This record gives sequence, structure tokens and C-alpha cells, in this order.
Amino acid sequence: MVAFCNAQDAKDYKEFIKERNAIAKLTKEARNEKASKDAKKEAKNLAKEGWKVAPGSLPLDKQLDKLYQMQYEFDMETGFPKFVKGQATSIGGNYDAAKMQAVALAKTELAGNIATEVAAVIENKVANKQLDNGDATSVTESVMGGVQKIKEKIGQTIIGLEMFREKNGKKEVSITILYSGEMARAAAKKAIQEDMESRGDKLVEKANELLGF
Repeated sequence: MVAFCNAQDAKDYKEFIKERNAIAKLTKEARNEKASKDAKKEAKNLAKEGWKVAPGSLPLDKQLDKLYQMQYEFDMETGFPKFVKGQATSIGGNYDAAKMQAVALAKTELAGNIATEVAAVIENKVANKQLDNGDATSVTESVMGGVQKIKEKIGQTIIGLEMFREKNGKKEVSITILYSGEMARAAAKKAIQEDMESRGDKLVEKANELLGF
């Protein structure tokens, strides 16, 4: 999902929002039940592919269960997820090296996902005529161009899923990290403001109003 600038993207975005709203309307009990069901199914598939957890870690299905529950939580006012995720896999000669690289790559994806979520907020405002296309284009440029700045502002993340498997005598480690939606919005807002200021964009003073957070 990107900035939804063409017809197909707009259609995908509408389907995405429809699915998100459906999940948000589920009761907490129903969300947890769905998460547990999805987690057990996915854990079985991953185990068949050779994935396993390090000694002392929670079983795959338990890690996935918690991960899915967190992914199903959204801020009902903004539609923004309560947690944004980033996932990456890396191969190394030893576990620690592979894990370190996977975490770094996951943070890069996390920053991109934060930018995408903010772009979705902007697209939603355009669709609801709360924001004109000119202003939206300017803010979106700062969002998508500020991914590196967003990454630099990411603080402490949560490891939602950590697993590994042997591959050609090496360790392949997969890491999924989660970041507070509130902190993600703050990081995005700061990055957008800095980008606008560097470009002399007059909308910088309206950034908070335009973004709605």
C-alpha cells in the first residue's frame, strides 16, 4: 500500500479500510478468538517450513497470538493502528549477527509502514473532502520523502515475533517488531515538519491540523 494515487490503489485502499473497520468493530473477545485461530494455523505452516524459536522463548503460536492481538487494535478516532509493525529476515554465520541485521532491516520497514499509515490518513481526509488535493500532495511528499527521518526518530520497539531456522549451515533469523502508534505519529509529525521546513513549505504551520494528530 502506497499513497493511493491511481484508481487501483484507491480501490485497494477502500478494501483495506473496510477490512480494518470490520476488525475494529469486533469485540475484544472476538478479536482475541480470531487472533488465536489465525496464530495456530500460521504456527503450523511456519513449523513445516523449518522455523522454530530459541530455547526459553514462547512457542510460535503464543508469540503469533500476541502479535495478532496487537495488530488488531486501532485508534477509533483516527483509524491509526495502536501498534505499527516492521518485519525482516536475515542470514548470518551466527544467531546474534543475523538477529542484529534483521532488527535493523525491520526498523527500515517499520519507518516505511509508518509513512504509509500517515499517507492513508491524508488520503482519507481527501476522500472525505477535509483536505484539498494541493495540500494533500505537499504533505504526502514530505511523508514519503521523510522515511529516513522517521527511522531516525524511532525509539524503543517491541519484538513481537522472533524465530529462526538452519539454512545452508547458517542461521536465518526472522524478526517482527512493533512500535506504539502514538509514538509513531509523533515521529512522523516531527519528520514531516522538518522536511517541510527544509523545503520552505508554508504548510508547515498547518501540519498538525492537516494530519489530524
